[in-house]
Amino acid sequence: QVQLVESGGGLVQTGASLRLSCKASGDTACIQVMGWYRQAPGKERELAAFITDLGSTYYTNSVKGRFTISRDNAKNTVDLQMNSLKPEDTAVYYCHARCYTPEDYEYWGQGIQVTVSS
Repeated sequence: QVQLVESGGGLVQTGASLRLSCKASGDTACIQVMGWYRQAPGKERELAAFITDLGSTYYTNSVKGRFTISRDNAKNTVDLQMNSLKPEDTAVYYCHARCYTPEDYEYWGQGIQVTVSS
């Protein structure tokens, strides 16, 4: 199985930057896609960004141009650089990984708080 541990959250002012990091351990060879989801109070969890083994990236429209996702397959880490933060970015951010072999399965981190004050 895979375990995911996030770090790097905190409380910042509008316009500041934060960098979230996620370290995967366990059976990491199976991981093909890693990403970051976020859930604001009273809202559904949404996908913020993901990156594939081949380096293809996706960003939801609200973070395009401000967030950058990166991955180091050798170190089994995925980072999310967040710039020009806005109050609407306030959420719990969850690291996510997906394996397709030996079974199709998803793994989640415990979540880390990001708060942006206006």
